[in-house]
Amino acid sequence: MKVSVIIPAAGLGTRMGRGTAEKSGTSRKQFMLLNGEPILLHTVRKFAASPRISEIVIALRAEDVEWASDLMNRQRFARAVRVVEGGDSRQQSVENALATLASDTDLVAVHDAVRPFIDLETIDKVIDAAAEAGAAIVGIIPVDTVKQVHLNKIRQTISRERLVLAQTPQVFQLDLLREAFARASADQFIGTDEASLVERLERVEVSVVLGSDRNIKITKPTDMDLARLLLAQETAPREPAV
Repeated sequence: MKVSVIIPAAGLGTRMGRGTAEKSGTSRKQFMLLNGEPILLHTVRKFAASPRISEIVIALRAEDVEWASDLMNRQRFARAVRVVEGGDSRQQSVENALATLASDTDLVAVHDAVRPFIDLETIDKVIDAAAEAGAAIVGIIPVDTVKQVHLNKIRQTISRERLVLAQTPQVFQLDLLREAFARASADQFIGTDEASLVERLERVEVSVVLGSDRNIKITKPTDMDLARLLLAQETAPREPAV
């Protein structure tokens, strides 16, 4: 089975603010340094380490393509890694990358560039679920009580049993995802994730694979402190089993 991963990474990172990154002067979160390396590189490594993945396609702003290509070429990954030009939005970036995939691709996984703590077991599970159902995403059950509000007034309390917080990867059959993007483009519909586009087709029910609260999305400066802690835990030497 041929599985391609698309990593949209053309965002401007407006919530992150200014910070130190390998690309001088940028504050874009995907280039922020985590243990001396761009977050994007940490994320790519997770998928490059998975034997289920055939190729990884990174969609970046035009001015970043050459730099990122050089960075990825220096890594000598076991999987093919390509860099393509993205668009002004996440949706356009994924669509641009989608157009470059070979027709013999079976499944397409889309993953946030700033979720570097996805684990191989979850990658396997969501791929298996998508292979069976046609579409699957990673999600977690909220732990906080959820309220529906209007003008700062509570209208109702929503049961958490029927809610999940969507994460990535989100995995789909190639033809299904291409149809979803074509329909969205024709309708001028902008979704917040790929699943929202596929849901509109009403062709398949999107399965949900339980994820982990470690699979954080680094979007603001305080997330970096947690990311450093998680990375330290990942890289710490393991004590031998007794």
